[in-house]
Amino acid sequence: MTAVDRAVETVARVTVDRPGAVVVVFLLLTAGFAVGLGGVSTDAGTSQFTQDLPAQRAFEAVDEEFSPTFEPNSGSTQLIQSGPNVLAKPALVRMLTAQKRLADEPGLRVVSTSSAASVVATTLDPEAETLEAQVRAVEGATPRQIDEAVRTAAASDSFVDQLGDDFDRQGASAGATVAVVVHEPIGGSDAAAGAGTDSPLTSLQTRARAVVATVGGDITVFGAGLVSAEFSNVVFDSLILVLPASIALIFVFLVVAYRDPIDLVLGLVALAVTLVWTFGFLGLAGIAFSQLLIAIPPLLLAVGIDFGIHSINRYREERVEGRDIEESMGVASRQLLVAFFIVTGTTALGFLANATSDLGPIREFGVVAAVGIAFTFLIFGVFLPALKVLTDRARERRNVPTFGDRPLGAEGSLLGRVSAGGLVAARRAPRAVVVVALLLAVGSGYYGLGVDTSFSQEDFLPPEETPAVLEDLPEPFRPSEYTVTGTINFLEENFEQSQGDSVTIYIEGNLEQGYALASLARAAENPPEGVVAANRTAETRSVVDVVESRAAASPSFRRLVERNDANDDGVPDDNLDRIYAALLDSPAREETLRFLTEDRRATRVVYRLEADTSQAAVTDAGRTLADRYRFDATATGETIVFQAVSDVILASAVTSLAVALGATAAFLVGIYAFLEGRPSLGVVNLVPIVVAICLLVGSMRALGLPVNALTATILSITIGLGTDYSAHLVHRFADEYGPGDSVDGALDGAVRGTGSALAGSMLTTTTGIGVLVFAITPVLGQFGVLTALSIFYSYLTAVFLTPSVLVLWGRLVDADPADLAGGEADGVLPGR
Repeated sequence: MTAVDRAVETVARVTVDRPGAVVVVFLLLTAGFAVGLGGVSTDAGTSQFTQDLPAQRAFEAVDEEFSPTFEPNSGSTQLIQSGPNVLAKPALVRMLTAQKRLADEPGLRVVSTSSAASVVATTLDPEAETLEAQVRAVEGATPRQIDEAVRTAAASDSFVDQLGDDFDRQGASAGATVAVVVHEPIGGSDAAAGAGTDSPLTSLQTRARAVVATVGGDITVFGAGLVSAEFSNVVFDSLILVLPASIALIFVFLVVAYRDPIDLVLGLVALAVTLVWTFGFLGLAGIAFSQLLIAIPPLLLAVGIDFGIHSINRYREERVEGRDIEESMGVASRQLLVAFFIVTGTTALGFLANATSDLGPIREFGVVAAVGIAFTFLIFGVFLPALKVLTDRARERRNVPTFGDRPLGAEGSLLGRVSAGGLVAARRAPRAVVVVALLLAVGSGYYGLGVDTSFSQEDFLPPEETPAVLEDLPEPFRPSEYTVTGTINFLEENFEQSQGDSVTIYIEGNLEQGYALASLARAAENPPEGVVAANRTAETRSVVDVVESRAAASPSFRRLVERNDANDDGVPDDNLDRIYAALLDSPAREETLRFLTEDRRATRVVYRLEADTSQAAVTDAGRTLADRYRFDATATGETIVFQAVSDVILASAVTSLAVALGATAAFLVGIYAFLEGRPSLGVVNLVPIVVAICLLVGSMRALGLPVNALTATILSITIGLGTDYSAHLVHRFADEYGPGDSVDGALDGAVRGTGSALAGSMLTTTTGIGVLVFAITPVLGQFGVLTALSIFYSYLTAVFLTPSVLVLWGRLVDADPADLAGGEADGVLPGR
């Protein structure tokens, strides 16, 4: 007897002989994990993915370094106004009134406000420096005077940039405008690409929304604080929808699978313990519950149901043979503990493969899922059987009848007939089945190479309109009211041309060297595609522009530039230390510090991009521009940070797939070599899952589902969860296939018993995980669809492909040359 056999025997004996002690130990552990439930926090949004990326570090450096040292660490709120004409007198008054009421509210800590309405007011009355005076200026003007003021103000690009794309200069009208209110929040504002659930602006912008509502008209308050609030709400709303829906659907299938109310309660208790352990682990480990982790409870529920169905079904198979409670559970436990261990090992490896990702949330997802699977193994492999023994003993003593002791897939049952399909094909033409499956896998995998990769804030935000079926739900299941996505869409639709996009190049080095400013100017020549240019020169903002504007305003500074301009191009080449010192001692100091640090060791150059430039094109342009500088240069900006995350996501998907496949192969080969003395059974176990992965990749492209922050984990998860199905079947086959047995006989017992249980667990798993489509965020819905699809493919390949692979395996491993020459016959082979 091997060490594994002794361990399994010990666990099975303790489970059967001392079930009460086992149950007590597990309940005490549950109480311990329950302590951690109070420490579970939440985290969501996109900022959690951008940490530690080079582009993000440059993004933070730009925000930290290029502002005057005396300027408060501020954050801004946008006031988005829409209507027939936001430049008409009533609309201008409403916007200015909103600005004034916000500025007058002490708790909002308003530093400044700016708007197109303010520009029109000061054009009407240049002395109207306060918001109150600006309101009076607009109220006292005639419509004709206002129209003339708008046409005059339109000469300034900054004025036009605050108006929607439909701005009509001659008609002095526009359908939308954006005003900016700058706050000085306590604790400062965050400098991260994207948004999270914790923002110092949330309370300010929530109060600002209430203040603006008193003005009337169509003015929407928007900002990072409100985005953060909705990110936070979406985690709770998704969980409160997904978890009960998953439990309800699984409950229905449990009723069908168990057909016994007491067994049903036992299964639900085991599921509840699994969730308490997993959520308690989150709190004890200090891991925040993020949007990605919303997928874990349905996953664990689905795997737990799978284990539960196998455990109860195998126990019933022994009971219908006339064996008593202890003997039946002993046989079931000895067999299933090994199968569950194999399944848990491969599933945990599949999840843990995501720990190789460079993105923190994906790493945490992999670790928490792996720990949860290990908990599931312990609870359904030891706790549930012990609980079942206790209750069945009590039922026998009290003569309580059983309502469903017939195992799933018994002879003549529907599941038994469906599961036998693969056995029939294996008997008739195993080679043809395997060849067709491999050809289909190769074609699907090749087609799936063109699947898209994406990462955007919209993936984590709720849809613009909540589905009516969700709005009709009673509290607390009805989702919160979400407005951010609609506001973002409005901005993109109405301010595309004026807002455009930009890329920032963060440059480090000794900027007092003579070629420094010339390098900045030359890098703008012949810009790459997507960069706004005139006369083959990019439209930029940099310290060079500050030099030129100061030279135009100051004769003495202009003479200083001319004395140090070797080639008369307006850009100084010598004595740059004196040039910078003169700028910093002038009225241009504040503007200079927006592009150059005081120690002259870092600068930034902002390139304007065409509005319709794709995320990938922005990144390519940024990298091309950064390579042109003679200093260390990094392209940054939210678009580039998001593209960097997208690149890491794709790399993570490929790496985790390779790691999961390699680790699972090594584990299966090793475990079957150790347990059965047949390492080749591990390879047999992998064949169906490789086919399932190829089918899934092709389906992703066909359905238009991209590789994103959550679906990037799906390939390694498919290996982990999918191996479950083939592992149960192969292990049951190995258990049935003893000396003197035929492949056909062993397959018949394995497919009709385990294969039928697989059908039941497939239905519960796909349904339980499929409820993620009801989650508020698109990324969770996509993950739910793909996970359910991967489970379905894994089941199909396990039941309909694995028998044929086992038949061919049997011929290659057990048969002598005469057997191999005997044709396909019916798949019957001599035993060992």
